[in-house]
Amino acid sequence: MPASIRTTAAATAVALTASALITAVAPAASAQDGRGAAIGKAESALTAHAAQLSVTPRQGHTVRDVVTDADGSRHVRFDRTFAGLPVLGGDLVVHLTAKGAFRGADRAVTNDLAVASTTPAVSATAAGEQAISALRQAAPGRAVSNPTAEPHLLVDALHGTPRLAWQTTAAGQDSLGNPVARTVLTDARTGAQIDAWDAIETAAGDGQSLYGATVPLETTLSGSTYQLKDPTRGNTYTGDAANKTDLCFGSICISRAPATVFTDADNHWGTGTTADRATAAVDAQYGTNETWDYYKNVHGRNGIANDGKGSYNRVHYGSNYNNAFWQDSCFCMTYGDGDGSTFGPLVSLDVAGHEMSHGVTSRTAKLTYSGESGGLNEATSDIFGTLVEWYAGNAADSGDYLIGEKIVKPGFGKPALRFMDQPSRDTKSADCWSSGVGNLDVHYSSGVANHFAYLLDEGSGAKTINGVSYNSPTCNNSTVAGIGRDKLGKIWYRALTVYMTSGTTYAGARTATLSAATDLYGAGSAEYAAVAAAWSAVAVG
Repeated sequence: MPASIRTTAAATAVALTASALITAVAPAASAQDGRGAAIGKAESALTAHAAQLSVTPRQGHTVRDVVTDADGSRHVRFDRTFAGLPVLGGDLVVHLTAKGAFRGADRAVTNDLAVASTTPAVSATAAGEQAISALRQAAPGRAVSNPTAEPHLLVDALHGTPRLAWQTTAAGQDSLGNPVARTVLTDARTGAQIDAWDAIETAAGDGQSLYGATVPLETTLSGSTYQLKDPTRGNTYTGDAANKTDLCFGSICISRAPATVFTDADNHWGTGTTADRATAAVDAQYGTNETWDYYKNVHGRNGIANDGKGSYNRVHYGSNYNNAFWQDSCFCMTYGDGDGSTFGPLVSLDVAGHEMSHGVTSRTAKLTYSGESGGLNEATSDIFGTLVEWYAGNAADSGDYLIGEKIVKPGFGKPALRFMDQPSRDTKSADCWSSGVGNLDVHYSSGVANHFAYLLDEGSGAKTINGVSYNSPTCNNSTVAGIGRDKLGKIWYRALTVYMTSGTTYAGARTATLSAATDLYGAGSAEYAAVAAAWSAVAVG
């Protein structure tokens, strides 16, 4: 099919995935004024320090972003042009003190941006054809249909001495119907290819899950095959343990269940049934994605270890294995398929959030997995697993305060593994603290903190939420008013990451969460009072 080539004067960002339109709320006038003042001072700094920053009269600049620190310092990011052309590598950030004084700058390149001529010797059509050819070469064995190319002229300062160049993004569809795109940088004087890269860094796929219906997945295209590996979330991936198990001697395990990453030909994963081994992988990967996003978007945490690196999942572990677990040594989650009568595959959204949160705990408070600290460790995972489920907003797996409700089968005899509103509903967990609570299995001593979390979130008494009935009594017959999930999550996260230690007890958790509430909302705040009341309501205090 004939290619379509369009020429533009400036770079255009092309969205290759669907996104919702969001109506922005205008910031307060004071914030706008502060931003404007910062931009003005940064522009003045560009003039005052022109020689230092290689800023010349033929350059122009536009503001891309302004970041304001807690202490009032501001960082103004500029994109620069030369003779009206965008400059690849022309961006710089001006750093200002809280009072607006110039503190320094960071630049992508430090050399001058000038080129001898801004008139190309190579046509836009030739640059476009080169990019389409590069796109086809990058997709061997997969015919590219309806390719288009959109060259635009710029100054390339990133690849040595600045030169005039065409930057062209060629896009089309491969034989499987998936979008493909490649960006090519062409020397506008000689026609030589300077550089090229994939314009789609991830492949937007989807999966038919067991518990969450159709879910979006970000995958990696390797040759002509898609891998269930997400480069947008630290290369987190899901692999098949092939129903093997590890060989363990005490706490030392030798892996005999390597996670062979799942692959797919058309980027549409699973069938929504256990007959397809990829279906459980869809749930595990989706749960990992939602957990990553929850911690990043709500708490500013970049991955489980806060280092941007992804963990991985092993599904189909063992035979009829009725468990799922986090293993710090491999930085991975492992999921059994269940026996089919007591449990189904243990890959539900709240279970995934639970297991990954064990990883967060291991990188922060490292709560010892025994006694009261062990109960707090388990409760931390139940709390954040629940918050992940609410965060995801998946209509097929609506938010609730039941743990593992999707994985239980009739043979289990109860509608969930655990119940946060009244933990003793499982006949084993503690609703209230007592001196012997630390002697319980950690999955049952966790009940005290789970009960606290529910009360702090929703408050006491009977109510129906998302079609589920709850009734949360208090241990001191008090009435507790909740402050909501958002504040619960922020208080517990700060307590975990700042104040809790490996040996924190329930009394220590009360102190830690009160300190967190003070930091976040103030010592005399309603939130502080609510934390104190919720702990008292479970007999801690």
